[in-house]
Amino acid sequence: MIADSLKNYKSYLSICPRLEKAFDFILNNDLASFADGRHDIDGDNIFAMVSTPQLKRPEDAPVETHRRYLDIQLVLSGKEAFGWISADDLTSPTAPFDEAKDICFWNDTPTMQFELHEGQMAIFLPEDGHAPMIGEGQIKKCIVKVLL
Repeated sequence: MIADSLKNYKSYLSICPRLEKAFDFILNNDLASFADGRHDIDGDNIFAMVSTPQLKRPEDAPVETHRRYLDIQLVLSGKEAFGWISADDLTSPTAPFDEAKDICFWNDTPTMQFELHEGQMAIFLPEDGHAPMIGEGQIKKCIVKVLL
């Protein structure tokens, strides 16, 4: 898991060759003006999901993991907290891994929590269990999915 200022994105480009194209999209578009929904960047290789979710209490935010994609999560307005736990420590899935959606939800409790504000990002890799959308009120956010 990486939590950092978006301005430091170049430090993470070596993680995956597609990250440069993903960050180019992030930095050269006014994502806050995008409508909710999917926005293709490079087909199923890189795409953005914009949403305006209601935030939840920590106990109502399930941990999730992905296998094929990494997430770049950005808060476009407001602030959002996340729970985190190493995927190696996850023991209790709520259902089998959904291959089509590249997601598994877990009953496990995160071991740490952190908060993002506008201009900050979190990058979650397959080894990161993460519980997004924690807090109060409604935010606007963007998740850029990058095929590993």
